[in-house]
Amino acid sequence: MIRNFFKTAWRNIVRSPLYSGINMLGLTIGLAVGMMILLWVQDETSFDAFHHKAATLYRVNSPVGMGASRQIWDFTQAPVAPFAVREIPGVVGAVRFKRNWLYSVYSYQDKLFDKPAAMFADSNFLQVLDFQLLKGNVREPWPNEQSVLITASTAKKYFGADDPMGKVILGDHKAPFVVSGVLADFPDNSSISADMLFPLSIYKKVYDGTGFWKSMDGDWGNFGFMTILEVQPGVSTAEIGRKLIGLQMREAPHIKVSVAENAYQLQPLPTIHLRQADGSTSQLQSVRIFFLIAVLILLIASINYVNLSTARAMLRAREVGVRKIIGAAKGQLFAQFVVETAIFYAISLVLAFGLIYLLIPAYNSMSEKHFQLDIGAVSLWRVVGLTGLGVLVCSSVYPALLLSSFEPLRAIKGLLSRGTGSGFLRRALVTTQFVFSVGLIIGTLVIGRQLRFIRERDPGYDRSQVFTFWGRGMQEHSAAVLDQLRKDPAIEAVATATTNIVTIDNTNGGADWDGKTPNTMLVMNTIRIDERFLPMMKVKMAAGSNFSGSPLDSAHFILNETAVRLAGISNPVGKRFQLDDVNGTIVGVVKDFNFASLHEAVGPLILQYVRSGPMLYVKTKGRKTGQAIAAVSGLYERYNPGIPFDYSFLDQRYERLYRTDLRMGSLFQVFAGIAIFLSCLGLFGLATYTAQVRTREIGIRKVLGASVSSIVLLLSGDFLRLVLLAIVIAGPVAGWGMSRWSQDFVYRISIGWWVFAVAGAAALVLALLTIGWQAVRAALANPVKALRSE
Repeated sequence: MIRNFFKTAWRNIVRSPLYSGINMLGLTIGLAVGMMILLWVQDETSFDAFHHKAATLYRVNSPVGMGASRQIWDFTQAPVAPFAVREIPGVVGAVRFKRNWLYSVYSYQDKLFDKPAAMFADSNFLQVLDFQLLKGNVREPWPNEQSVLITASTAKKYFGADDPMGKVILGDHKAPFVVSGVLADFPDNSSISADMLFPLSIYKKVYDGTGFWKSMDGDWGNFGFMTILEVQPGVSTAEIGRKLIGLQMREAPHIKVSVAENAYQLQPLPTIHLRQADGSTSQLQSVRIFFLIAVLILLIASINYVNLSTARAMLRAREVGVRKIIGAAKGQLFAQFVVETAIFYAISLVLAFGLIYLLIPAYNSMSEKHFQLDIGAVSLWRVVGLTGLGVLVCSSVYPALLLSSFEPLRAIKGLLSRGTGSGFLRRALVTTQFVFSVGLIIGTLVIGRQLRFIRERDPGYDRSQVFTFWGRGMQEHSAAVLDQLRKDPAIEAVATATTNIVTIDNTNGGADWDGKTPNTMLVMNTIRIDERFLPMMKVKMAAGSNFSGSPLDSAHFILNETAVRLAGISNPVGKRFQLDDVNGTIVGVVKDFNFASLHEAVGPLILQYVRSGPMLYVKTKGRKTGQAIAAVSGLYERYNPGIPFDYSFLDQRYERLYRTDLRMGSLFQVFAGIAIFLSCLGLFGLATYTAQVRTREIGIRKVLGASVSSIVLLLSGDFLRLVLLAIVIAGPVAGWGMSRWSQDFVYRISIGWWVFAVAGAAALVLALLTIGWQAVRAALANPVKALRSE
């Protein structure tokens, strides 16, 4: 019997190559694309879950500032970890990581390392986290402060087949570090990743005991460490946060904080990839959107199968009637049609694997992942299993029930109406498909406009033809260097600062001014600039004046409008302002400009004067960019021998702020296009079938004088009405969804009525193009031939 099921199923597939091809194409594309999206979703939601202690690991987040300036950072001060382990019950372990910026370049013999990601870490990090040490001592990864751990890929890249253990790597060509261990490459789904790891004890030497903060573990002002705590199950993480801020208030009473606003927050480690420290969930929303798209694509593919299967039910009515008369039970007929669907699914699955194999390189490039089609991977078959079960249930149960329920005698006599029992469902499914399609068209339009808006919006400064770089050894000769660069015919202007204007992330909460409310702290971003910076960047003044370049500027401050507003300073020019130990005067106010992503509102900013900052800004003339870069590079190499010239354009840096958004937008457009194509494919199949089964009716109408246009309208009218209904349903739902999505941007577009009009018109045009060809073809057919064939 089973053999007969398979034989009959195969005959039915071969007998109708057009409809079988449409069904198979839809299922293949749906399965391939759906599985690729679900693999991406699975990867995104699996971050940091591979640690066997993941359920007890928490990243410590730091609420900083009070009132309107309160922010939550995902970094802490160095003392948080040792104090938590030593003084807070329930904290059983802690580990810290910090980016290593002490060296500009690393080398081995004549090989320069290509921008390796270097970090400091506590020596117990392998006891707390599940990173694998391939070579070396887990208990003592660094025998001394002249040791370094490198990853396996780094070892292979720079040492080839040689054993890296004991090899000497130089920092800035002078500081030797001996390779004491080789780590397995950090997993792609790890929030912590590096190419080289150094002992954190090296960084402790930055403190010589003479500064305001005497030691690293006593510095409650430097928020530069990623801190992970291991907490006993059942212990209140909120209580740990309150105790931590209490410890800070005891150890550093001069820092104005409160338990209510500044208690540390412990965030489960597996959630930090999708949820920012401040609670924003833009990445999580992206995952949810793509999961929804995957489900929609699989549903559309299933709907196509259901629609064509039920629409063509009459063609198999006599087969079902004969089978019932000779004794086939309803269960056997049900099984027959489920087997047919399973065969369709199996063939489509094999083809989908082949399609994934072809598309995976391009998909990895777009998604910035490293997926591989590993047929033996459990994660792949988990997705395949869940997808297959869903598709089989959606696409086989109803057609099987419908086809197995025909009355045998009526079926054999041809007394069943075409599409028996399936007309309403089929219309509902077509409408559902186009609700999805119209919604995706609206989403594509809104996302595209929002991403274009943030790329093209004026941030308040001129970033065109400006590149930046760290001067390093040039700073000691800044006067001669700047003078030489300004004389170059390819360079329009040169200025210096202490950080990049695109992302000013230096902050300070030690400001004071006349009229400040006692026991409050306003956290402000800070940047030091020279007198040429604001004119070169075309930052506009709202009041007062720019720095003059005189020694008096060391006690002068310029604030942005937001800082003035939050501080509550009226008529700020000439008012007293103090930052740390500099007590000076406000000489100017600049108009607000965006110095962070447009996901964030403009924050308060303090600009201080520096005669020559470590970061140089070079604005080139016209098409002389290459000439200017060559001139700067030659000068740089003179003062920084052996250190590669590394520069970046502000435009490129600005684009990188939105790289994730742009990647998500591109993927959304591609997947939305595929979903729309599948909807049109299903509609094409139904239109083809409708024209086929109404051949005799069309012939009679033409003989009686019906025009081609009236027949086209007859065949396409029902479908177009369903598309119009889909537009009415999809508009409000998609509008609400896109409104929720855009709330993640502080600066966002308004969703005008025309978006819905364009989406609706696009859906109608697509439907007309899909249906129209078959309708016109049927209307132009010879009616005599149609009637004779009937």
